[in-house]
Amino acid sequence: MKNFIISFLFLSVFSISAQSNVNYNKVSENLLQNIMEDTPYNSQLKILTESTLDDLTSALETDQKKIAFWVNIYNAFIQISLTENPDLYQDKGKFFSEERIKIAGEILSFDDIEHGIIRKSKVKISLGYLDKWFVAKWERKLRVNHLDWRIHFALNCGAKSCPPVAIYSAENLDNEFDFMTKEYLKEQTTYNKETKTATSVALMSWFRGDFGGNSGAREILFDYGITPEIPKELDFKTYDWTLLLENYRTIPK
Repeated sequence: MKNFIISFLFLSVFSISAQSNVNYNKVSENLLQNIMEDTPYNSQLKILTESTLDDLTSALETDQKKIAFWVNIYNAFIQISLTENPDLYQDKGKFFSEERIKIAGEILSFDDIEHGIIRKSKVKISLGYLDKWFVAKWERKLRVNHLDWRIHFALNCGAKSCPPVAIYSAENLDNEFDFMTKEYLKEQTTYNKETKTATSVALMSWFRGDFGGNSGAREILFDYGITPEIPKELDFKTYDWTLLLENYRTIPK
């Protein structure tokens, strides 16, 4: 009996230690890579399902690790959910708000990940200007310390107008975000030199507070070489919500 108890305790400690030593950023990268290559990803799902809040807070100790991990997770589960059941997209409000992703000992929604964790507890419908008043413990522990507006050009919600899905790494996140931001904005933006008016993606309007307001968005277009000068006016394209899966992009090394 004594030997059984010792063996049980050893296995329990080993199991806990093994899970705590998981490289969760690599798990998220491998999950998305397997989805993109249409290869099995059950092992990654198992790791994520069995993860705890302590596991993730210990492993994702920087904003770079948090953002890369959660963007990959968001994009991966969008593909998984809508490939399994495209009809879910008919009620988009319910699709994004319903808890469906088991991770960190919680069952999270896409809204939880985007607006709670990656956008640092922002109210979803507030143009990016309002913070949540009440924040759950798990959200406080998992969320970023600083909001990076470039996440809006990395998250793919399944719509045709969404940025392409790419794999992000904590080690090279800044360069990867800059590349995808420039590529996406080039595709989504037109400029009228006579009126000095830029027309760009509606995301810059919906989350204008994240971009530093309208003036911040206009400066971003110039800083990234999308327009030859800072536009005097900024208009927004109609967002195309047509379902488009497997919109993948490879980021050059």
